[in-house]
Amino acid sequence: AAEQGFTKIALGHHRDDILATFFLNMFFGGKLSAMPPKLRSDDGRNVLIRPLAYCREDDIAAYAEHKQFPIIPCNLCGSQEHLQRKQVRKMMDQWEQEYPGRSETIFKALRNIAPSQLADASLFDFAGLDGGDGPQNWLMPES
Repeated sequence: AAEQGFTKIALGHHRDDILATFFLNMFFGGKLSAMPPKLRSDDGRNVLIRPLAYCREDDIAAYAEHKQFPIIPCNLCGSQEHLQRKQVRKMMDQWEQEYPGRSETIFKALRNIAPSQLADASLFDFAGLDGGDGPQNWLMPES
């Protein structure tokens, strides 16, 4: 991108990729994190955009079939068997079959965060709620 003078990089991640990443980070990384639709790159030189962030994978596939777009096989991002991403996608698909709309509800939750209802003291001043009349950090063990 820098060699060409580009300042934006478009990635093809869709809603289901973002949800799978959220679950992978939660289940295997111990953090609530996903992939935002837009962010600045780590080096600060580019803005990364995910134009398909709000699109379901099956909607994209149906549109591609309707338009007769050529499909290029991909061996990245969890397409190999026995990877955790594959297992998470299987779990998400099963949930969606049993409870239609669950994926959309979970994706909506990623856009509707309530920091005071989590336990991250860097996002919410739990200690400040005490008012000086009790232990300051009884809910926040040292990490």
